[in-house]
Amino acid sequence: MAVNRNLIGLAAIVAVVLSIVIPRAQAQAPAAAPAPTSDGASIDQGIAYLLMIVALVLTYLIHPMDASPFNLF
Repeated sequence: MAVNRNLIGLAAIVAVVLSIVIPRAQAQAPAAAPAPTSDGASIDQGIAYLLMIVALVLTYLIHPMDASPFNLF
C-alpha cells in the first residue's frame, strides 16, 4: 500500500505547528515587571565598566604591538 507524499508532508507540517502552538497555549501569563527602583548600584557598575574600557584602550595605545615579541597581526 503506497502512501501519498503530499499526505506525509501535510502531517509533518501539522505536527510542527501543533508542537509550537500547544506549549504556548498552556504557558502562564508573564509576571508584572517590578517597580523601577535605583539604588545607584547600576550607575556605579556602568561607570566602572566605562573606566575599565578606557584603561584597556589606554594600555593598548601606550604599549603598541610592535614592542611585543609576538607578531599577532
